Amino acid sequence: MQQIQQVLPGLGDGGEMTASAERHLGDQIARELYRDTDYIDDPVIAAYVQDIWQRLLAAARARGELTPELDERFAWTILLGRDRNINAFALPGGYLGLNLGLVAVVGSRDELATVLGHELSHVTQRHISRIMDKQGKQMPLMIAGLILGMIAAGKSRSGDAGQAVLMGSQALFAQNQLNFSRDMEREADRIGFGVMTQAGFAPQGAATMFEKLQYASRLNDNGSYPYLRSHPLTTERISDMQGRFQFRMDTVPPLPLAMDHAMVASRARVLTRPGVDVLRLWIDSASSGEFAKSSPAQQAGSLYAAALSAKELRDYKTAHAMVERLVVRTAEDPAAAKQARWLGAEIELAAGAPPKAAALLDARSKERPEMLLSAEAATAMRQPAPMIPVLRDWVAANPRDATAWRALGNLYGAGNDTLRAVRADAEANVAILDYPAARDRFKAAQELVRQSKVVDHYEASIIDTRARAVEALVKEQAAEPPLK
Repeated sequence: MQQIQQVLPGLGDGGEMTASAERHLGDQIARELYRDTDYIDDPVIAAYVQDIWQRLLAAARARGELTPELDERFAWTILLGRDRNINAFALPGGYLGLNLGLVAVVGSRDELATVLGHELSHVTQRHISRIMDKQGKQMPLMIAGLILGMIAAGKSRSGDAGQAVLMGSQALFAQNQLNFSRDMEREADRIGFGVMTQAGFAPQGAATMFEKLQYASRLNDNGSYPYLRSHPLTTERISDMQGRFQFRMDTVPPLPLAMDHAMVASRARVLTRPGVDVLRLWIDSASSGEFAKSSPAQQAGSLYAAALSAKELRDYKTAHAMVERLVVRTAEDPAAAKQARWLGAEIELAAGAPPKAAALLDARSKERPEMLLSAEAATAMRQPAPMIPVLRDWVAANPRDATAWRALGNLYGAGNDTLRAVRADAEANVAILDYPAARDRFKAAQELVRQSKVVDHYEASIIDTRARAVEALVKEQAAEPPLK
């Protein structure tokens, strides 16, 4: 993560940061995270997390925790990172960061909902804004660089990268103040628990998640649990949550491991890039004696990890063999069988067999992972026509989906529709807040229109309108002090 010194939006005359200013601050931070090499938009994991996230947002609205103003103004976007550290973090303006390392270790949707509900409550209760209000105008001047530096420090064993950002007594002061107060942590616990249970998640998920964190807090901090540094697990918080659950954590019956959750957790582990030796170990584990003794869900997780590991190593023969075993193992579980089918299509695409991938997919599906896989297969076969309307409708409803815009651009490219392909690429850059790159692509589209003998006036009008809007965003961004 590059060193950053960012001047942020000033506070209002009354000393309070407005929702619009906080969103602007969040956009500035998110713009840097989108550029981070650890950022990943994995459609399978993103869809799994989004299902939980949308249920939590709906519950927060129903409870009145999420006000109409914040609902409209904030981003409510989760950014996934490949980082193996077990961490999640709330950012200003409705952005949340979620490391794949955390997805890999939670044992259920309910545990993940506990963490996301807690972070959601930090945002809905305006905890970051309240901290900045308390500390005055100096705090917002430092917080963007501070957050990015703390994320960088969490990735580095030595912490050197982050310390480069956190140099100086003012930054140290800000770091101490960024940690939420005990009252804010208890408030996020209480509200987050209410949101996750109203959303239909089991309270045992909160109990078992706290139990894991409590165990981790007793270990020497080796950097694996940065979540505990920014959210210290105090005895008061533990006692408060035990009373709220009305049962002891050590007597809570464990939630059964869902087969599809085991598979998604395995995917998260593989995508953190653990190294060739670990990938080979996971392939071998699917044929070990321990595998035979494990539960069906555990077996599904092991086979998924083995198949995806083989695919990452380009060992497609082994990947095919493992995914065939996975299909048999998941046949009686529809959610898990779907995950196995998507993985099978992914392996076929990687192996250079798009027709086989297409045969495994439903091109009419509105589920994002299947839709994007179908688009990739259609692009590879140079048969884009059936998928273009599907992707076009999707981005119309989800204009901030950069991955879908790029997939649509690839489809247009496969159909030799260069103008629309360039516009889709421009919109993808808008979606990740890279306005200068978007402006350049819109200018390229306008040049294509000027050079074309046959002009699509409707498309040209859209391009001109969007080009003007993006130019205004570029000027607004240029007015901010540059990153250093």
